Amino acid sequence: MTALHTDATAALNDWAPADPDQQALRRDYLAHLAERPDGLFKACLPAHITASALVVDPAAGRVLLTLHPKVGLWLQMGGHCEPVDGTLGAAALREAVEESGITGLTLLSADGASGGRPVPVKLDRHEVHCTGKDQPANTHLDVQYVALAPAGAVEQISEESLDLRWFGYDELPELTDGSVRRLVALARELVD
Repeated sequence: MTALHTDATAALNDWAPADPDQQALRRDYLAHLAERPDGLFKACLPAHITASALVVDPAAGRVLLTLHPKVGLWLQMGGHCEPVDGTLGAAALREAVEESGITGLTLLSADGASGGRPVPVKLDRHEVHCTGKDQPANTHLDVQYVALAPAGAVEQISEESLDLRWFGYDELPELTDGSVRRLVALARELVD
């Protein structure tokens, strides 16, 4: 087992969501990791763990979303784990920094602040074609975090996005799915 696998298992074991559906997903993710030592990497098919982070500017009451080129929806930052990621939180933070262009992001920890051990906020299982349009769909087992933006943070679009924009909590764009809306609502509760 890699350090990343060990950390992901510990992070999911330590997280105790109140929602029964999230508890069921957590058990499914843990079963996946128990069965698959490679379960965090894109090559693991038909499913693999991914990590994402919703970038939040609590002082301004807004979130940063990316218009995903393959999906055509406004989403949080995120993607595949890499062998260089020491922890699942580090993978989510790396993706958030890469896709937002914002340095100084910190993940929300168990005590609702930044700087402690990051904890997941939500899990989301969804079908994607990350191995290519002509390949069968596979499943992302996404572990979602909240990343706090420093005051005055300025985003910079990357080649991974069609667009990148800040939205007020109550002003999410039409092309935002229910999963992202629930993530924003959870983040708002945690940071307000």
